[in-house]
Amino acid sequence: MDAFTRLDAKIAPLPLANIDTDQIIPKQFLKTVEREGLAKGLFYDLRFDGEGRERPDFVLNRPEYKGAGVLVTGDNFGCGSSREHAPWALLDFGISCVISTSFADIFYNNCFQNGLLPVVLKAEEVQALMEEAKGGNHLVTVDLAAQTVVSPSGRTFAFEIDPQRKQKMLNGLDAIGETLQAASDIDVYEMKQALAKPWLEDA
Repeated sequence: MDAFTRLDAKIAPLPLANIDTDQIIPKQFLKTVEREGLAKGLFYDLRFDGEGRERPDFVLNRPEYKGAGVLVTGDNFGCGSSREHAPWALLDFGISCVISTSFADIFYNNCFQNGLLPVVLKAEEVQALMEEAKGGNHLVTVDLAAQTVVSPSGRTFAFEIDPQRKQKMLNGLDAIGETLQAASDIDVYEMKQALAKPWLEDA
């Protein structure tokens, strides 16, 4: 996955609580295991009407929020069923960071496995970002190394993150990438096993 170090991007406000994974990426878009192309299904029922036309009042459809890379949203984001397609769809749409007061555990874990940074801030800090995001075309800076979010007006908010998860994000390591760091040790082990138990090689 891509490393996440520092992000300077537009911020879009979505002041809704309890947005579940079916709202993030509805079930009809789960037929693929490809990570690309899922942007079309992101927030589908919120972005489009029953005839597939864009809802002009939805934040991500408004021109002033086009290209937003940071989403600030309500409490308990990503609740509901487990689906890794949710962070995939957000990333495919161009959103690399979601800021909230809390996330559902499974979604939160899936984010780190796919390079999407979930940032937990205090309620008053999230509300302040919501207010500053109004009107669109406002930039924030999310600095993972410093563990800070700098608002459009220059206010700095600090966030906590597990140190191991932080290092994996900074280095672009998912579970496979982390395993491959030990590739040489794995090769040595396999060679030793082949010499000690050659009959296993014929299995």
